[in-house]
Amino acid sequence: MDFGSILSNTASYLLSPVTIAYALAATGLAVHFGYAGLLNFGMAAFMALGGYGYAIGVLTLGLPWYLAMLLGIIAAAVFALILGIPTLRLRADYLAIATIAAAEIVRLLFTTQAFDDVTNSADGLAGYHAGFRAANPFPEGTYGFGPWKYTANDLWVIVFGVILLAIAVLVVWALMRSPWGRVLKGIREDEDAVRSLGKNVFSFKMQALVIGGVIGALGGIVYVLPSAVVPGNYTTSTTFFLWTILLLGGAATVLGPTLGAVLFWVVFAFLTNLLPEMAKHGLLPVTTTQASTLCFVLVGAALMLIVIFRPQGILGNKREMTFVK
Repeated sequence: MDFGSILSNTASYLLSPVTIAYALAATGLAVHFGYAGLLNFGMAAFMALGGYGYAIGVLTLGLPWYLAMLLGIIAAAVFALILGIPTLRLRADYLAIATIAAAEIVRLLFTTQAFDDVTNSADGLAGYHAGFRAANPFPEGTYGFGPWKYTANDLWVIVFGVILLAIAVLVVWALMRSPWGRVLKGIREDEDAVRSLGKNVFSFKMQALVIGGVIGALGGIVYVLPSAVVPGNYTTSTTFFLWTILLLGGAATVLGPTLGAVLFWVVFAFLTNLLPEMAKHGLLPVTTTQASTLCFVLVGAALMLIVIFRPQGILGNKREMTFVK
């Protein structure tokens, strides 16, 4: 087996647009679930709205890249309002069902032929990179070393994504140390007690849903910067990947989602490279295609084990809320 290639492909995920995008989206999910206690299974919709809003802003509306990104953020905020008004009074399990259904509705809207002129239906959108790449401050060339070699455009995407992630982490850190954040944590623990103190619980939940959704949209934008927007990237597996990342790093932590994203994608990349090679050399009693699918089975098993044995995550504190209360 070519272990050099396997390790090189794995190491590249330590710092990649995919890892950064999922770290951003998981940070938004931490605001929803970790701090506000909202069992949101529809984060894929916020990522899709961020990515599609950006692409449509450039291709259809002719907006500059930064205003197109703002359009994606606004779309996610509006979706959060529309989603939150009828659902935020639901109990946690019903909220989970409603949000995962809403995410599927958004994905199917992007695949329908009715909006083909704008969304290009199932084929997705591409060719919106010119403005963003024109703003690239790095001269043409190759940067980095070993498995971390990047073109100027690739480096610009990574640097821009890291900047957005750092801003998001700082904003969440500041918010959760503020009186607003302390109220949000109180709602997570016992919303009736917070309501008895005269706080508008619904308003705080809505604010958390919007803020987390906007951060998720930023993740969706970073995700599509290198290539294209394809609706098939926003299936339910995206949401469950995000939940695995969140619970792995720690739901009620600021840096947990980032740590979880790095660990998740490094391990996932290692398995997706290793298992097919093992099957190819007869070390696994399955085909190479089945070996690739086995990675998803292992992700599901890992999610169950995390919930059972380490529900607070790597960086989580047992005194904070865990997945099971």
